[in-house]
Amino acid sequence: MDKELFSKSNKLWTHDFTIITLGSVVSMLGNALSGFAMSLLVLDYTQSSFYYAIYIAIFTLPQVIMPVFSGAILDRFSRKKTIYTLDFLSAGLYAATAALLGSGWFNFAVFAVFCFLLGSINSVYHVAYESFYPLLISEGNYSKAYSISSVLETLTAVMVPVSAFAYNRFGISPLFGANAVCFLIAAVFETRIKAKEEYIEKQRLSLGAGAKNAGRQMFIDIKEGMEYLRVERGLLAVAIYFAFSSFASGASQVITLPYFKTNFNNGEYIYMLVWGMAVVGRIIGGGIHYKFRLPVKFKYAIALTVYIVISLFEAVYLYFPRSVMQAMCFFTGLLGVTSYTIRISATQSYVPDEKKGRFNGAFNMLNTVGSLSGELLAGALASVLPARGVLSGFMTLCALSAVVFIGGNKKSVSAIYNRQQ
Repeated sequence: MDKELFSKSNKLWTHDFTIITLGSVVSMLGNALSGFAMSLLVLDYTQSSFYYAIYIAIFTLPQVIMPVFSGAILDRFSRKKTIYTLDFLSAGLYAATAALLGSGWFNFAVFAVFCFLLGSINSVYHVAYESFYPLLISEGNYSKAYSISSVLETLTAVMVPVSAFAYNRFGISPLFGANAVCFLIAAVFETRIKAKEEYIEKQRLSLGAGAKNAGRQMFIDIKEGMEYLRVERGLLAVAIYFAFSSFASGASQVITLPYFKTNFNNGEYIYMLVWGMAVVGRIIGGGIHYKFRLPVKFKYAIALTVYIVISLFEAVYLYFPRSVMQAMCFFTGLLGVTSYTIRISATQSYVPDEKKGRFNGAFNMLNTVGSLSGELLAGALASVLPARGVLSGFMTLCALSAVVFIGGNKKSVSAIYNRQQ
């Protein structure tokens, strides 16, 4: 049967897909509400871009190792239970921290421990979610489902101005309390998912007599995951490129908000106005991808072009007037949702269910190593060099990596991207 016709006969908004989407919306909104406020709190408390980079690095650090171990484990255990258990845990952690901060007590070292714990939970959660989400998508609807996911992630950006206003008006404690409630609601939603995780039985049968030595098997699984990535040349090229992309994004994260706060009055609001246009672009782009399919044979070429153009835009946009920055950010958002939808729908439909945890764990680990390296290096360089020049250098390197790894492995990568999902 033709896949286009088959996808039309399959319902995307099933019971499970609706629940995971609703749960995601609630938890994403809560995270966006408190996450931006945390950044403002650190900048206000330390008055230093370098310490801001340290704060981000502390959150990122556990994500270097945790995804690899969790990916191996999650290919043999319930991803659904992991997701809602971590959401219940996050609800409790945010509630306890809200109560502590509400008492007027603040200590940066303790706050750093809190960020480290959040980073650990976040790293495991993302591997579990990314490996479980494809199992809830009906066949032929991958591109449409991931366009929805991208738009939902983008819509959380509308909470950024709300977060800034609420933080300046009420402080961070009520925002943490609200986030705790959001995580609790999301966890309750997620317990209602009915999907059977058939990969667990497959892995149990393959484990056989070795089941008694779970620790040894975990390291075997990790090795198999890295080996799978190495053998699959196209997936490896994509993973390496996105490590460089994360390297550049890490630099952008530690440079952009401090740059606006330092060079503009009410800089955090200027930052929101500029990057708010990227949100608009992503929403429009997500709507286009939900309604229309990209020509399958051109997906690889479109993705490569987008990777290069986005990097070059971000390399130079800070040198322009605000209106031009907004226009460039709009196109960055519009193109960004295109590259995201192509990449994630292609890779997640390509990787077998029983290997998704290990692949996503290895992929996320490489991304995190790139992001953490970019955050630390950019934070150090921006303290002695012009911030805009530092960002330009990182983004130029990202554009070159797209040419080398995606462009240099055309046959292998196009075999993954140029498929009907």
